[in-house]
Amino acid sequence: MSDQNHFSGPVTVFHERRLAERATPAGYAALIDAYDLNVPLPRTLSAIGAHHRIVEEGGWRIYTPRYAPDPTLADHLTFALKNESLDLAVLKRLFLKTGAGPIEEVVKAKPTGSYARRLWFLYEWLTGERLDLPDADRGAYVEIVNRDQQYAGKSETSARHRVKNNLPGTPDFCPLVFRTETLERFIAMDLQARAQEVVAAVPRDLLARTAAFLLLKDSKSSFAIEGERPPQDRIQRWGRAIGEAGKQPIDLDELLRLQRIVIGDARFVHLGLRREGGFVGEHDRDTRMPIPEHISARHEDLDSLVAGMTAFDAQTVQELDPVIAATVLAFGFVYIHPFEDGNGRLHRYLIHHVLTERRFNPPGVIFPVSAAILERIDDYRTVLEDYSRRLLPVVEWEPTENGNVRV
Repeated sequence: MSDQNHFSGPVTVFHERRLAERATPAGYAALIDAYDLNVPLPRTLSAIGAHHRIVEEGGWRIYTPRYAPDPTLADHLTFALKNESLDLAVLKRLFLKTGAGPIEEVVKAKPTGSYARRLWFLYEWLTGERLDLPDADRGAYVEIVNRDQQYAGKSETSARHRVKNNLPGTPDFCPLVFRTETLERFIAMDLQARAQEVVAAVPRDLLARTAAFLLLKDSKSSFAIEGERPPQDRIQRWGRAIGEAGKQPIDLDELLRLQRIVIGDARFVHLGLRREGGFVGEHDRDTRMPIPEHISARHEDLDSLVAGMTAFDAQTVQELDPVIAATVLAFGFVYIHPFEDGNGRLHRYLIHHVLTERRFNPPGVIFPVSAAILERIDDYRTVLEDYSRRLLPVVEWEPTENGNVRV
C-alpha cells in the first residue's frame, strides 16, 4: 500500500465525533485513522474544509484549503507539529507502528528542516532506538516544544539533531499543558505575591492559630473526599505530614513513608506499589464484574512511572509555573494510581508539596487545598472523570477472579 493510499478523504463523522461540515482529517486525526492508532483522541482534531474560513466547533478546527497537507506521513506530521503542538501519546504509538524506516526517510528528504529534525529527536527520545542517520551538521537550532503553544522545561542542547530539548520531563513522565488565555490570565494575577501581602498584614499570633486550624481542616477534608471519617489522632497525624510538605524530595521511599502515615492500620491493605491491576469504579450487583470509571496504570510499569515522577520533581518543577507544576505532578500521580489505597490523599499532598517547594505559600501557611476541593467536589470529580473518559475506550482489560482488572 502506498503512503498516499493510507489517508482517507472527506468525512462527516470521525471516530464517533461529528464534524460541523464535510472535511478531510488532517494532522493527528489523519495519522490516527491511517495507522489505526489506539490512543485517546486529542481534545481538538483538525480537518481541511472546502470553505475559506476557519471553523472551530464540537472539538474540531476546520482549516481552509490552503492549509491542506499532501496525503503523506511527512506532511501530516509536519502539519501536526506546526498547528496542533505535541501529542506524545499519538507520536509514540505512531513511531512504534511505522518503525524506523519511514521516519528515516522523512529526515533524509529534508535533513535541515526544523520539523524533520524535531521528529528525528522525538523518535529516538520516545522509543530509545537510534535511527540510522549521521549527526546533523546544518540547520538552525530549534526547540522541541513550541513555547507559544505549550509550557516547556529548561532547554538542553542535542547536537546530534541540532535541536534544544525543552520537554518538561522524561520519556517516563512528561506532562504537556497547552498555553491558554485562561491560564495566562491566572499567571498574570501573581497570586503568590498577593497571598504574601495579605498574610503580611496579619498579626503573628493570629496567623499561627489560623494556620493550625487550616492544616487540621485540610487533613479532615482530604479524608472526607474519600468518604472516610477517621479518628482525630489519625487526622492530626496526616495534618502534621501535610505541614511538612515540600521539605523532602519526592521519590518512592518518600511516597511509601507517606502511604504508611495516611493508611494507619495496614492489616487489611497491601502497602507499597500495586502487584496487580487496579481500577476506580464499582462492581455489578449481580455478577460482581468490575464497572470501571478509571483503569490504573499497569503494575508492571509502576517502577518506571514513579521514577519519571521523581525526575520531574527534581528537574522540571522549578521550570514551570508553581500551580501548573503542582497540578500535573498531582494529577499524573492519581491517574497512575500506584497504590492499592491512599492514592487520593497522596495526590492532594503532592499539590501541597510543590506549592511549598516553590514557596508559593506564605511562610508558615498551608493553603487548604482539600477543603476547597471538598466545597467544589462535583467540579473536582468532573475533572477526574474527563480524562478517564477519553482513556477508557483505548484500554484493553479483562476481569480477574478476585473482581479486579487485568490490563
